[in-house]
Amino acid sequence: MQNSIILQNLSREDLTDLIGNVFDTKFKDIQKIQNTQTENNDLMTRSEVLELLQINASTLWHYQNKGRITVYKIANKCFYKRNEIMQSLIALKKM
Repeated sequence: MQNSIILQNLSREDLTDLIGNVFDTKFKDIQKIQNTQTENNDLMTRSEVLELLQINASTLWHYQNKGRITVYKIANKCFYKRNEIMQSLIALKKM
């Protein structure tokens, strides 16, 4: 009952602004979620992975050969998916 009284007191322009603000807020929330997901799927170069993991090139090569990290090659350039790198990290158990 209260909601209908409030809506009756709103002008058409106020109602349009209210609805627009709700849609803007929801749209921005969806954009944030989508941006977070695409950031996680970014391709990283070899040097970026080395810096992220703080390892040297030979260690990265061993990880690739053992199948711990997947490498994608385009025109002899190596790329890695950020989310796959993060998933390859293993949590240590405390003893």
